[in-house]
Amino acid sequence: MEWAELFDWSKEQLDDLRCIGFAYIKQGHYDIALDFFHALNIINPHNAYDMQTLGALYLQKGKALEALHYIDQALKIQSQHHPSLLNRAKALFLLGYKKQAITQAKELLSSVHKEVASQASILLSTFI
Repeated sequence: MEWAELFDWSKEQLDDLRCIGFAYIKQGHYDIALDFFHALNIINPHNAYDMQTLGALYLQKGKALEALHYIDQALKIQSQHHPSLLNRAKALFLLGYKKQAITQAKELLSSVHKEVASQASILLSTFI
């Protein structure tokens, strides 16, 4: 069911929820932010950005398995989102899937996003 259509929620209303969720992230209130991004995921389930944000929040809380679930869902929607791929590598390292994590991180070393490439390099140097 598409809740956004059913309740006639506009893009602006969804953006408002997202902004509130990010305000809580900036304040370090990750549990509250999770509630907002879970709601966004229910209302608008095909949004890769909200899905990867859920993954990143779970990663921040040290819950790698939950993080990997949402990151993989986001990558099904947008397969080449480099920040999500980086977070996937982090989650894989934390779960002990070292070989998969190394492969994923090495692929990101040549990312056009210099911040992602730099973080992939740091990640590799930390776990290898």
